[in-house]
Amino acid sequence: MKILVIGYVWPEPASSAAGYRMLALLETFRRQNWQVTFASPAEKSIHRANLPALGIDEVNIALNCSSFDEYISALQPDLVMFDRFMMEEQFGWRVERHCPHAVRLLDTEDLSCLRHARHQASKASEHVELDVKPELLFSEHAKREIAAILRCDLTLMISKAEIELLERVFKIDPALLFYSPFMQPTISASQQQDLPPFKLREHFVVIGNFRHAPNWDAVLWLRQTIWPLIRARLPEAELHIYGAYPPPKATQLHNPKQGFLIKGWANDVNQVMQKARINLAPLRFGAGLKGKLVDALACGTPSITTSVGAEGMAEHDSWPQPVEDTAEHFAERAVALYTEPNQWLECQQLGFELHNRCFNFNTHSEALIQRLIQLETELDSHRLSNFTGAMLRHHSMKSTQYMAQWIEAKNRK
Repeated sequence: MKILVIGYVWPEPASSAAGYRMLALLETFRRQNWQVTFASPAEKSIHRANLPALGIDEVNIALNCSSFDEYISALQPDLVMFDRFMMEEQFGWRVERHCPHAVRLLDTEDLSCLRHARHQASKASEHVELDVKPELLFSEHAKREIAAILRCDLTLMISKAEIELLERVFKIDPALLFYSPFMQPTISASQQQDLPPFKLREHFVVIGNFRHAPNWDAVLWLRQTIWPLIRARLPEAELHIYGAYPPPKATQLHNPKQGFLIKGWANDVNQVMQKARINLAPLRFGAGLKGKLVDALACGTPSITTSVGAEGMAEHDSWPQPVEDTAEHFAERAVALYTEPNQWLECQQLGFELHNRCFNFNTHSEALIQRLIQLETELDSHRLSNFTGAMLRHHSMKSTQYMAQWIEAKNRK
């Protein structure tokens, strides 16, 4: 099978969870000996993955340019995966015109309209925002994202909580959605034993790309409220904050006297996480699954997070580590977990079990391949059952097409 992935950005596995999840999807395709090409209109960064070394072709493509039509007509992929709905908006009509029989796959990374709605709600409240009002959820952003889901043959969803929301609130046909969480190697018993024990670990850690709004908000909440409460109880403890692309407003928060240390880029997330005793993820809004929590599970580092952070991370809301939504309770649980080795060890062991049960690479990659093969063989009947999607492609793709062609003509002048 010939696969074309149209990326919103070039994958940076050391910068974001979205980056290493994309690599896991690409590896899933490559394990089938499928021919995989990754194309993106974004500028290549110095932190991007070396895709050619993984047997994946790289192609630069342009927005609003007919050169893509020539490229995809020659390539004739069997499956095209759009990385986030914006890429489907830009290139979906071109794919349909030149490769009408190619499977159209959308990878949302997270349900961004939910993240945006929670972000808007958080601006009017200092509380953790899990449920949002319909007037915030049913936004222009949501209309675009849901339309892209309906236009595609299948959408990969990282969170079962978001699948449930799409089916219940937006009435999306379950046949259009597929659960595809983070996919990681199993942590063996010997690997667990080799990790640093409680007594050899110290300090707290926070990890998250500073360009991601929920992460920056979490840093501010820590700085203004949570960390002073922890520091008052643990005056020798430090908070080490790592993340890609720290802006000046973040580095200005660096304060060694208060143990609040902005470390910036982490060359090796696992190494950083394994040295820490506790991982903090005080997320007041957001969506999807939290890569920082999955990393912590694999490194045997217990986490404290909020209900937003824990959402979708385990079956039936059974996240086995502390979840607190107020600064006072969050700090209290952080101190307790930091100072009680038996509680820490129990959280660690439950974390290993959850990691191996819920994020097993082989389990999820095999299920995805089976679904894609089935979809390819049943594509005509599958599309016939999605009249709404066909209608949206007929109308909205025309408007997108004309806008793109107008921009292209304007750029020639």
